[in-house]
Amino acid sequence: MPEPVIIVGAAMGGLRTAESLRRAGYTGQLQLIGDEVHAPYNRPPLSKDVLSAGVSHEAVAFPSRAETADVEWMLGHSVTRANLNHRTVHTADGSEHAYRALVVATGLRPRRLDAEPGSNTHAVRSLDDAMALRDELVPAARVVVVGSGFLGCELAATATKLGCVVTVVTPSLEPMIRPLGEVLARQLRGRLEAEGVTFVLGATVAMVDGGVSVGEGTVIPADVIIEAIGSDCNSHWLAESGLDLSDGVLADNALRAVAVDGTTRDDVYVVGDIARFPNPMFDAVPRRVEHWNIPTDTGKRAGAVLAAYLAGDVESAAATPFAPMPSFWSNQFDIKLQAYGLPGLGDEARILEGDLHAEVAMGYFRDDRLVGVVGVGLKAALLPYRQRIAEFAAAQP
Repeated sequence: MPEPVIIVGAAMGGLRTAESLRRAGYTGQLQLIGDEVHAPYNRPPLSKDVLSAGVSHEAVAFPSRAETADVEWMLGHSVTRANLNHRTVHTADGSEHAYRALVVATGLRPRRLDAEPGSNTHAVRSLDDAMALRDELVPAARVVVVGSGFLGCELAATATKLGCVVTVVTPSLEPMIRPLGEVLARQLRGRLEAEGVTFVLGATVAMVDGGVSVGEGTVIPADVIIEAIGSDCNSHWLAESGLDLSDGVLADNALRAVAVDGTTRDDVYVVGDIARFPNPMFDAVPRRVEHWNIPTDTGKRAGAVLAAYLAGDVESAAATPFAPMPSFWSNQFDIKLQAYGLPGLGDEARILEGDLHAEVAMGYFRDDRLVGVVGVGLKAALLPYRQRIAEFAAAQP
């Protein structure tokens, strides 16, 4: 019997790859290995619903589908290394697992600061992380959020609504400035401040006993410190693989892994926010994208191409261009953000519709071409702009 396809990473990207493989006709053995003990679940609610209401795993778990009824799940197992030449992966318990093809879906882990012993620090990536933090967010608790991206601002909003006294400390000039630009970021900061969130901007951060140091002699006392300073790729287990790990795992447009010498491996695929791949919707530059739809879109693509490889016809499947539309959303108090494309690629931001002080659609342009749109409200109004962003890929030869 042929060896199984092994998917390392049992979150959404791994799950969607497994489903796609089955839908594309692969009927062989399929094994998912994940270091969490939980079956795949939806992560965006972790900074919102799970914290605000103590939601259980059952409430955020993805529903089981017929395609994956016969998948072998190895949950609570960490993969420590891979030997691509021998087609094996090794788990922390010392076991060796042979594969026919490999899918890398190990995602990200939170970046952490050096904390003083005894500091009550938290990062939120997993369900267990969110549930542990939930117990700390009691009324009047002094909470310092380090980092002002979408996750940091969502956590700040949730903690404030739970009655905590919240300060966001960041080295950035404005919260969420990288994807939103200075104008919209400043406007949204004002809305968060009006709800009670305090911001300390442009601050160099260091952990100290009982709080956060933001400058010489200035300490913000904290009962709870939340670190939301970005993520690192879980690619350490591939350190000896020969793959290009310079930022995540490099892949071609078919999501086949690329080695440091530029060769492509038909038997290794990369999905989710660890995948760095070119998207013809924008240009030929490989990028990692950490938006919520990317695990699903890359999982579907990788499953289809991998199934074709296993059936002996990979080139025809790989030749079809893959141009997923990045999208993300964020809820902070009554602010409802929705975005399409890659606003951070833009060199100019313009108001497309609405009022900056109310509901607004902001367009982000690179060389006068729309590459991203962000809406505060106006959800339906964004759809024509979404289409304009996609038209670039459709026009490519």
